[in-house]
Amino acid sequence: MIEPISHTNPYYNSASLQRPYYACTSCLLPVPGRNYCIFDKEEVDFFVNEKEKAIPYLTNILTFSNDEAQLTEVLHIFNKMLDNGVKGIDKLYPLLSRFNNTTSANIQSYLAGIYRKTQIPDGFGPLVKMLIQNSINPFKNPYFDPNEEIGGAILSYLSDKFRH
Repeated sequence: MIEPISHTNPYYNSASLQRPYYACTSCLLPVPGRNYCIFDKEEVDFFVNEKEKAIPYLTNILTFSNDEAQLTEVLHIFNKMLDNGVKGIDKLYPLLSRFNNTTSANIQSYLAGIYRKTQIPDGFGPLVKMLIQNSINPFKNPYFDPNEEIGGAILSYLSDKFRH
């Protein structure tokens, strides 16, 4: 049984079990002159250090939020968790697939990173679809190219198939 996240931590709020609890005011999406996101390192580290205990809390945010900055931050946290060996994120495909049709370069990039690291079999098709979609309808004034991460994820899927 996984213990719930500490109720004394400022990033935890029991109301979030129904709806996301914060507006992610510390999340800064890319702007001209800065082609990367800025997140609250302390907040990200808190969730990464909580490991599997944080997954239900974060999936709740992904379920209910439509705020791009908030969603991007949660996907960033999941990417960091994967880098730190947290288990169970590969089981979240049904929830992650909610974003397979997004036109957000930020969400596409982090989602592609998660799919690359987890090699979820159902993630391959949506990656190809994103790449084609972005080729037909390129981003106007992009601060970065999400197709680099998407293409890298696709290559990772393919290279793993031929390693035997």
